[in-house]
Amino acid sequence: MATSTLDRPAGGTTALRGPVRRLSAWLHRHAGVRLAALLTAPLFWLVIAYLGSLAVLFVSALWTVNGFTGEVVRQPTLDNFRTIVTDEVYRTVALRSVGVAAGVTVIDTLIALPMAFYMAKVAKPRHRRWLVVAILTPLWASYLVKAYAWRVLLANGGPVDWLFGGPGSGPGYGLGATVLVLAYLWLPYMILPIYAGLERLPDSLLEASADLGARAGRTFRAVVLPVVVPSVIAGSIFTFSLSLGDYITVQIVGGKTQLIGNLVYVNIGAANNLPFAAALATIPVLIMVVYLVAVRRSGALEEL
Repeated sequence: MATSTLDRPAGGTTALRGPVRRLSAWLHRHAGVRLAALLTAPLFWLVIAYLGSLAVLFVSALWTVNGFTGEVVRQPTLDNFRTIVTDEVYRTVALRSVGVAAGVTVIDTLIALPMAFYMAKVAKPRHRRWLVVAILTPLWASYLVKAYAWRVLLANGGPVDWLFGGPGSGPGYGLGATVLVLAYLWLPYMILPIYAGLERLPDSLLEASADLGARAGRTFRAVVLPVVVPSVIAGSIFTFSLSLGDYITVQIVGGKTQLIGNLVYVNIGAANNLPFAAALATIPVLIMVVYLVAVRRSGALEEL
């Protein structure tokens, strides 16, 4: 019986299968080469897009702008950093930005601890998944939508004013509003790491502490706190860094408040001073590098 030409493998396909099979077998025998081939593209992207952009940022921070022509002078100098350190305005803004980031982190921690503990240890298992969904739901909404919603709430004569007794009674726009909105925006990033840490805490340890006569405070300090601290630090990495570099929220609800992000934005746009903007942008980067190095031994990075 004659074989149909459609059933015969094409000559080109047969010739191609041989090299492909040999290459596959060779990669199977050389695990290191296979791993390198898999990681080359991601590492290339990391080096070029992330580390490369940071390198350009640091180098351009050493440049200056000619005050007469407005042209960038590509000669290394520390004038930009000297201005940031010696000028009281920039020192104040930098310290205010760190204070806002720290305040947001503290507020989120105080709110997230009881919420995460209830989710992990009090709520019934079938309810926990819905609580996690409820925590994640705000992240599905646009950042700008949430920020402008708070602008409406905090407006003069808005709902917050009426809650406190009438027009002008609420906090209005300013530094307090900035901290409040940032704490709301980044709260899920604090709750989830703490919840994950508490979920790994065996209930038997809490029961054993109670059986030994320890009160709630003693149980929290001796059993819960050692587990929670790395999770809190892990969450603070998100809340602190995101608040430190934010410039949109302060523009929407901050009134006349200025943070580092605002100064970077102004120097990129209206002032057209890219080197000075780059020098300002290095401040949050350096602060977070120091913070990450400090918390590295706490085990917090393993909670991310």
